[in-house]
Amino acid sequence: MVVLNRIYTRTGDDGTTALGTGERRPKYDLRVGAYGTVDETNAALGVVRLHLSAAPDLDGMLGRIQNDLFDLGADLAVPQREGKAERLRVLTSQVARLENEIDSLNAGLPDLTSFVLPGGTPAAAHLHLARTICRRAERMMVELAARPGEPVSEAAVRYMNRLSDFLFVASRFMNAGGGGDVLWVPGQNR
Repeated sequence: MVVLNRIYTRTGDDGTTALGTGERRPKYDLRVGAYGTVDETNAALGVVRLHLSAAPDLDGMLGRIQNDLFDLGADLAVPQREGKAERLRVLTSQVARLENEIDSLNAGLPDLTSFVLPGGTPAAAHLHLARTICRRAERMMVELAARPGEPVSEAAVRYMNRLSDFLFVASRFMNAGGGGDVLWVPGQNR
């Protein structure tokens, strides 16, 4: 259980922050940026959920995803080290659940005939924004994982990759009930 009774600690006033291991890193550190961008994805999903009164099943899925993103942030904040006790990690079962939910949302959607422009219903537009933030977090995680001594769990990377797919399909799901996707028309404004 986490107990937060004092919000400011002043320990970050020097431009550093603590990982879950207690190690201090600069606030511009790539690991800190990666889990900060996961948190940004989570905040964007909170905004999406304001627009889902007509889609309670999707709202429930996003609620589970928001919790998963806290797991993923904890995974990133405590790098896995050889010989150290295992901490909270994203699991392949969480990735599998996302895949099942993608298939469920996608089942009734029409085939795509073009790329989709971000937009449509307010929920779909916010889902597209969350998708792009998610992709940025994924890129940062992959870059971090490529650095020596900076482990990132494979399941966490797969989760973020799958989450961006989920958010794309969820945006299409919301647009299906509100006028359809906004499709790209190549060269339309030449």
